[in-house]
Amino acid sequence: MKPSPRLSLNNGVLIDQLGFGLYKVPSADAAGLVTMALEAGYRHFDTAAMYGNETGVGRGIGSLSGFSSHDDARGGSGESSPALSRDDLFVTTKLWNDDQGYDATLRAFDTSLANLGLEYVDLYLIHWPCAQRGLYPESYRAMETLYREGKARAIGVSNFQPAHLHRLLQSAEVVPAVNQIELHPWLQQEELRTLHGELGITTQAWSPLGRGQVLQDPVVLELAAAQGKTAAQIILRWHVQLGHVAIPKASSHARIRDNLDVFDFSLDDAAMTALAGLERGFRTGSHPDSVN
Repeated sequence: MKPSPRLSLNNGVLIDQLGFGLYKVPSADAAGLVTMALEAGYRHFDTAAMYGNETGVGRGIGSLSGFSSHDDARGGSGESSPALSRDDLFVTTKLWNDDQGYDATLRAFDTSLANLGLEYVDLYLIHWPCAQRGLYPESYRAMETLYREGKARAIGVSNFQPAHLHRLLQSAEVVPAVNQIELHPWLQQEELRTLHGELGITTQAWSPLGRGQVLQDPVVLELAAAQGKTAAQIILRWHVQLGHVAIPKASSHARIRDNLDVFDFSLDDAAMTALAGLERGFRTGSHPDSVN
């Protein structure tokens, strides 16, 4: 199976185009799933303070390596596997809404870093703009400090709409490397993706499979049958060809492997056009303007 290609962020840091999402994964399960994903070939892991599983994720990424600060990080199948370098991995976590503000952001980051057992993260994101509170420019200023100190190799945002990005860029000195948004064939966010391209921001998709609902779309199923692939592989290949970074979640060994196995085929123009036609403005999660 071919490994995920890496894309260059706007500061030159490389990010694996397909990663492993850990939304709503209990911390007790996170270590085992991360270890399984590492063995399948994943090197990019996405967590958040709100998920409550940073400690488990840290144990998992230490299971096939020697760099974790968690005392019992090693063990299991990792004992006989080649150790990975920290440079091999890309780890993202996010600032939760309750911790916005300059000083609070710095404290929250230190907590996340300790939970992960790492010396730095590869990407730190503001989880939601919480625009009514008006703290995200201040929070981002703290993240710029972390970036300059080398504690976060890249910084960015999540769930930001065009108005949020425009306001942020009035004061930001570092253009966000990433905006992580809900994105799948039923919610394609073309205006936002176009703005990302103009600003040099990488588009990252959470819920890249529409929380499983898009897998039942007749167009997706027809393309899967024609290609001899799963519905999930068709959608993830669509993301790849559009240049997105995607972080699908899976809990079984077979699906973990299948989701990464999308680099040995391509979708032709007709297939991409058919998928583009599935837009229906359907959100599986909250609209950013309603989260405060």
